[in-house]
This record gives sequence, C-alpha cells and structure tokens, in this order.
Amino acid sequence: MRTVRESVLDVLRERGITTVFGNPGSTELPMLKQFPDDFRYVLGLQEAVVVGMADGFALASGTTALVNLHTGPGTGNAMGAILNARANRTPMVVTAGQQVRAMLTMEALLANPQATLLPQPAVKWAYEPPRPADVAPALARAVHIAETPARGPVFLSLPMDDMDAELTDAEDRAARAAASRRIGHATAPAAEALDALAARIAQARSAVLVVGDDVDDSGAWEAVLALAERAGLPVWAAPASARVSFPRTHPQFRGDLPPAIGPLSHALAGHDLVLVVGAQVFRYYPYVPGCVLPDGAELVLVTRDADDAAKAPVGDAVVADLAPTARALADRLPAGGPVRPVAREIRYAEPEGGVLSPLAALKAIAQGAPENTLWVNESPSNVPQFHEATRISTPGSYLFSAGGGLGFGAAAAVGAQLGAPDRPVVCVIGDGSIHYAVQALWTAAQYKVPVTFVVLSNAKYAILQWFAQVEHAQGAPGLDIPGLDIVPIAQGYGLRTHTATGAGELTKLVRDCAQQLDGPVLIDVPVTTELPTL
Repeated sequence: MRTVRESVLDVLRERGITTVFGNPGSTELPMLKQFPDDFRYVLGLQEAVVVGMADGFALASGTTALVNLHTGPGTGNAMGAILNARANRTPMVVTAGQQVRAMLTMEALLANPQATLLPQPAVKWAYEPPRPADVAPALARAVHIAETPARGPVFLSLPMDDMDAELTDAEDRAARAAASRRIGHATAPAAEALDALAARIAQARSAVLVVGDDVDDSGAWEAVLALAERAGLPVWAAPASARVSFPRTHPQFRGDLPPAIGPLSHALAGHDLVLVVGAQVFRYYPYVPGCVLPDGAELVLVTRDADDAAKAPVGDAVVADLAPTARALADRLPAGGPVRPVAREIRYAEPEGGVLSPLAALKAIAQGAPENTLWVNESPSNVPQFHEATRISTPGSYLFSAGGGLGFGAAAAVGAQLGAPDRPVVCVIGDGSIHYAVQALWTAAQYKVPVTFVVLSNAKYAILQWFAQVEHAQGAPGLDIPGLDIVPIAQGYGLRTHTATGAGELTKLVRDCAQQLDGPVLIDVPVTTELPTL
C-alpha cells in the first residue's frame, strides 16, 4: 500500500511543483525523508528568508512556489514575509509540520495549538487535514486556491505522523483525481459593460490611464499598451507600484503617481475620467488629506480582484481579466491619435565630496546591466532615482515588495534567479534593507546562484528620515545605523565582494558580474542620502 508521503509527492509532480524552499525542523523530517531525486530542496537559514526566496521564485517563473516551515515557531518567523507575499499576489503553498496527533490534545512540545489561526489573515486559506487520507487532496485544493485570482499564499498544517500512514486504494485514487483537476480562470466582462465603458472613454474630455502591478503580473502588458496607444491616453503608474506595467520610455508615460491622497488628486487635475487597470484605488502612504479625485472627475477600475473592486473609495468597477478587457475596449474605440510627450524635469542632488549620489550610482548600475536584466529593488528611499536611471520598458523585468515590509529584496533576488535562470538578476538594495534577510547570501553562495547584489550604503534608514519629516516626528531614535560593513559579512557567507567609489568603476563591475555564472557577487557602493518628495 502507498503512503501519504508518496501521494503528496504525486500531487506536487502533477502540478509541476518540484522545488521546495525550506528550513527543516523535527516535525518536517517525516515529509522530507527519502527525498526524491526529481525534486530540488533550497535551504534557507531563517524562515522569513525561505518565504522571500519562494516569493521571488514564483514571481519570476510564473509558477506556484512551495514552502516548508517548522511548525508554530517557523511560521511565526515567516509571518512578515508571508504578508509581503499576500500583498504581491504570489501563488504560494506554505506547509508547516505539526506534532503527532496523539499528543496534540495535551499540547506537547512543538504542538501548534491553533495552527490554522496563526498565519491569518496573511493567507487566503489555512487548513489542517482531519485525517491522514485528506492530506494529499487538501494539498491539491491549496494549489487551486493559491492560483485563483486574486492569487496569494495558502497554509497547510501537516501532523508529522500522517506522512507514513498507509492509504487504501480508494483513498489513493481520490488523491490522484484531486491532483489532476484543472481550473480555468478566464473572466470576460459582458458586452454591454464593455460598450458602456468604451463610450465613457470616447466621450471624456480628457481621459487618463493608471496602470498597476497586475497588468504585468497577468500578462496584459501588450494589450494595455495597445489600448493606451489606440485611445491616445496619457499613462501614469499607480502609486507605490511593485511591478513595471508600462514602458517607461514611451512618450505617453507620465511617471509615478504620488502615494498620498491630496498630491495624487493634484497630479490628475484636468482629467475628467480616470481609467485604472490592475491596481488598487489607491495604495496610499503617508496620510496627506484631500479629495480622492479632482473636481468633476470620475473613475472606473478594471481588476481581477473583487476585493479591490469592493474597497475602492470612489468610482465604478469591472471585475474581469485584464488582457481580454483591454483588447475589447481598444476594438471599440476610435483612434485618439498620439499624445504629445511632456518633458519631465526631475532634479536630484549632485555628488558631494567624491561620494556618488543615489542617481549617479543608479545610472552607473543601469549602464552596466544587460538589456534583459531582471531587477529586484529594495532601496525604498531611492525608488524615483531607480526608475529614472533604469527606464524599464519590457514586461516581467522589475520586482519590488507591494507589502511595504523590508526583507523581500535579497531573498527574492535569489529566488528570482532560480526561477528565471536564463536572465541576469541585479538586486539594488539599501544597507539597512539587506540585513532583514542577510542569510539569503548564504543560500546564494551555497547554490552558486549568480545574483549581482549592489548595496547602496549611507548608514541610515533614509526612508524613515523622510517619513519623520512628513509626519513631523523629527528627533525619533534609531534612524541612523552606523558601524555597518556588509563586505566582510558577505565574505563570511561565501560571496566575492567589491567596493565601488566611482561611476566608471561601478559600471564595469556590474557589467562583469552580471555576465558571469559562477555564483553571487556583492558590490558595496557608498552613496549620499537624498530624501524623496511627494
């Protein structure tokens, strides 16, 4: 007779999920023993790093990631990263071992007494199968839920003694049937809704398009680009975007909307119709009061996420897949003609005392990076300069955390390189950010993952210094982080390292490092501090 563990492996094979990101504990060993040759186990030294790597892997590969954590403590360690994965809409199955069923009632050591409550509300679904025979079907269900828009992480608590339990032939067949099911998710709006929306766009005096993360994530880039060009719409990126969803070199692109109510409304002044595609309305922080929309403006949201449609503070919404909706709208619209480009004047500080400014450093990095680079960014105070320097104009080329919590960048870069091994991955990260997931460097070195880490070092939590200004909280402690030296730390984890102080040197280092396949390299770059503006 076959065991639960064998049935679980069959489910994973059927779904093409053969990479496991994990940090094992005693309760996970029964699931991992006799680990099969056709699976790959990627070890992380801390659970938040494990989830971050799986997050980057899923986003870069377009597949569902599998995470294996250690009961309650491991799940607790991973919670911040799971929250990021939920915000990123990452399809991910998180499993955690559980104490044997015979000792759950007495809450023996390492029992997770309320296993399904611990990860909520960060996951879409949390479940502990009531019987060993239910483990494999529950895993199949978890994959389906994770992959259903709006996608996101799910959680399974798996008692350790279930894995060696034997299944009857009927139970084994039921598990195989659950694994082989396929669910289609295509959703098209009604023709009447498309006709009405097309009429609103055509009749608007000055319509504008706002694109969000799901345009890139759902594969709607080309369809939305065609819609913008057909209707002649100026295009903004939604505030605090975690993906690039429109070519930043395009003459119709206007930039990033500010992530605050009043300034965002001011940026859209003069438009009477705001068409938002694939974004929340809107992702704000900090709080700057004002009107959500300019006077006289209306808004329509097109989204795959019914929750985003429900919680929008203004406007109408159409819940449907983005690409077919954009194509259908373009077919219904008369050609609007090209939009005249608008010159953008963006001023940044010049280098001081020989130390590179963030923009100068980022321009040097962009000049050295290959054209097909997959960028991972976690330098929050320098996001505007990053986009000014890189001008990303191809889909699937940028990852940032939509959740706002640090710890995504270094780990996600390792996972992204494993998920997209044919593309160079360059991770631009702050010297404060990297220490939230510094253990990812060990995994990169041990598995020879050729990520180029570029650390912008200013010995500050610069983004918090900016928030302190905005929130009138000057004098708060803990915003400077002196004494950091990432170079010997990276060397201790097994990375080759460099320190770059000039733009030309930095460009050459990035060019050379991004082209090699021998393993990770870290480049430390001292930079000045430049705070963002709204």
